[in-house]
Amino acid sequence: MNLQDKDLKYIWHPCSQMKDYEELLPIVIERGEGVYLYDDKGRRFLDIISSWWCNLLGHTNPVISQRIKEQLNRLEHVIFANFTHCEAIELCERLVQYLPAGLIKFHFNDNGSASVECALKMSFQYQQQIGQMQRRKFMCLSDGYHGETLGALSVGTLDLYAKLYQPLLIETKQIVAPDCYRCLFQKDRQNCSCECFIFAEKTFAEYGETACAMIVEPLLQGSAGMRMYPSLYLRKLRALCNQYGVLLIADEIATGFGRTGKMFAFDYANVSPDIMCLSKGLTGGFLPMSLTITTDRIYHAFYGDYHQHIAFMHSHTYAGNPLGCAAALGVLDVLENENILDLATKRSFYLTKKLNEALGNHQNVGEIRHLGLIHAIELVADRQTKKKFNSSWRIGYQIYKKALELGLLLRPLGDILYFNPPLIITESQIDEAVVKCLQAMDSVLGKSRNYEKR
Repeated sequence: MNLQDKDLKYIWHPCSQMKDYEELLPIVIERGEGVYLYDDKGRRFLDIISSWWCNLLGHTNPVISQRIKEQLNRLEHVIFANFTHCEAIELCERLVQYLPAGLIKFHFNDNGSASVECALKMSFQYQQQIGQMQRRKFMCLSDGYHGETLGALSVGTLDLYAKLYQPLLIETKQIVAPDCYRCLFQKDRQNCSCECFIFAEKTFAEYGETACAMIVEPLLQGSAGMRMYPSLYLRKLRALCNQYGVLLIADEIATGFGRTGKMFAFDYANVSPDIMCLSKGLTGGFLPMSLTITTDRIYHAFYGDYHQHIAFMHSHTYAGNPLGCAAALGVLDVLENENILDLATKRSFYLTKKLNEALGNHQNVGEIRHLGLIHAIELVADRQTKKKFNSSWRIGYQIYKKALELGLLLRPLGDILYFNPPLIITESQIDEAVVKCLQAMDSVLGKSRNYEKR
């Protein structure tokens, strides 16, 4: 039995209809280097999506690898209750220098969903312990995504992930999210006053006095199709939360560590959330770890004598894992010593230019939007009306399969193709990715015909 057959015999892959794997068999990856993955048949794939957005600085980055190797010889794990270690302390000490002002207390968790769960529980308990007993609801944007655990699904509103589990989920209040490509107010994201913020104001007016927290994906709603919106929206949201006494949770799991062109997406708004969730790029894709970071004000609502029973009783076995901390320190080493953010900014301009040259006039490309190195290509049946393709055609999936044949790992979000490469990608590698993306699109859509007339 070959490896692919063994995989199908035992493994249930995430976010997959396994029947699809009867046609598109699992690809067995043997090694990775930089932006490339290599399979057991000798094929090379350019990983333009950073393996679900976490591979920040390339596969097998030598600096991060060395940090982990050295840590393995000292300490692999230790209980993080009443014990600590130098790597966790150093990580907090270094990271706090980059965080939005006021975020200084670090709670360690083991994945992005767990970080969100921690933030939700922390904000709820905080409100209860300061006497705001009526604050029991959470607020969130429509079409948001914050993870797969039940709490995270409750504040994530994409039907694809959450609809089936609705009877199990906690009650939340949804705010109509910005959709700048299909703006309800016929505005442009570069020249608007966030007229869509009226939906937030109306929801806060009705529920703001009973809400404990508002969670948001800053500037980029990833799973909704890489929807991007102006930083003004975050500034308005910060002011609205202050007005109503609602805590603001920033889910920077996908946007942190330079993905948007700045260290954190909230840096564009020059305001601070009350709680920030970090994962993915935190360890450069090497090990699972996450952080939930908050303010001294929130921390002290849990600080008291034992008999008061106000401690935050939330824990994970692998919280503060030394190997994860070592990987995160390696990430900071590379970011600080190799001028990565400046380099990534230059590459982002180059990628924008190349995509616009190759696809800017394509009849099935409705919009090419970008934030830092993150670029999204929204495919439409009709460019003028912005009409979507029939979802049953699975256009994005067909392009994904063709791209794999060409050596490009391009996993779409529905019919939205996106580039979210490692920050170390070169111009020649960008050229390769754009050419192969266009070839895959042309193979599926055709170079000049209207796909809908087929």
